[in-house]
Amino acid sequence: MARKFLYLIAGVTVALLLLMVALRVWSDDLTEMAFVPGVSFSSQQALPPESWENPAMWVARPGMKDDPALWLPPGVTAPARKLPVAVFFVHPTSYIARDAWNAALDDATSRDRAALFVQGMASPFNGAEALWAPRYRQAAVGAFLTARPEAGQAIDLAYRDVLAAFEIFVRHLPPGRPIALAGHSQGAFLLRRLLRDRVAGTPLAGRLVGAWVIGWPVSLVHDLPRMGVPACQRADQAGCVVSWLSVADPADTAMLVAAYGRRTGLDGQSVAGTPFLCTNPLTGTPDAGADAGANLGTLVPDLAARGGTLAPKVVPAACGPDHFLHIGEPPKLDFGPYVLPGNNYHLYDVTLFWANLRADFERRVAAWQTRQQTAP
Repeated sequence: MARKFLYLIAGVTVALLLLMVALRVWSDDLTEMAFVPGVSFSSQQALPPESWENPAMWVARPGMKDDPALWLPPGVTAPARKLPVAVFFVHPTSYIARDAWNAALDDATSRDRAALFVQGMASPFNGAEALWAPRYRQAAVGAFLTARPEAGQAIDLAYRDVLAAFEIFVRHLPPGRPIALAGHSQGAFLLRRLLRDRVAGTPLAGRLVGAWVIGWPVSLVHDLPRMGVPACQRADQAGCVVSWLSVADPADTAMLVAAYGRRTGLDGQSVAGTPFLCTNPLTGTPDAGADAGANLGTLVPDLAARGGTLAPKVVPAACGPDHFLHIGEPPKLDFGPYVLPGNNYHLYDVTLFWANLRADFERRVAAWQTRQQTAP
């Protein structure tokens, strides 16, 4: 009996080793099978900007009942006086099904996930007077895992929705009101284009407090020059771009780099092999490092309660030579089952540094206000 048990253990071990080899060798194929839609792309009618005058077309917007973006973790209080700035936040991909290239606006599962993402990722910005987060026909997660032409069509459809929503956001701005742009993952990918098409070279560029383009690489060569605003070089700088992608060590970033390399930059050229922006959220500066003592609070999720708590001084961060933000060994915090293979903390890019991002936003708003007061 003991010998049979040992044979069983040996067989299971060999099977696991073979599975690991298969995942390493055929990871792209297996990923495509799991996530890339197996249907043809379905063209959909463009929606006019007026569609976003309907409050139902927003995950968050001023005056909304039960606005998820207004959530705060225990121990954090809303400011007595809101910051005079309007935030436009584009949520990350919440549609992971394979039955369509774009999520339907009424898809219940992706809507619920989007609300959770807005709660955790837009809430650092809720000290603003107005925070808007549109619904959009987001591209399925598989669109970012393939070079098939349908992927580009799906992303373009999502972008048209975000552009239309942004037009309504701008229409509702009081005269001269400063703005902030923020997004994660697919939201960040789309914000790059929005900065090029609607901010660069326009009066809005002068009203931009900052752009937090998190969880998607911003190519220093092919993206940043077309976005119309520079990378943030100082923690007290306004009108600039912040970006990072989080991994723990040892990190395997091969699939992330491959996904980055499939896309073209804002200049239409391939970004493969080019460096991308890494801003350390603990310092507010590029290519920097800081120990865990500088972390004001990591948001540890409580998915059952749809909430979370802050854990300060646990997670360090340092921009590595590979341009990723390294957080050292996996933190001894309960993040649930959503850390991705290769120690990829993509889903936690924002929440790892929740309190520092909130402070960074407030600091850059103050810097913008100071700049306006001292301008000739």
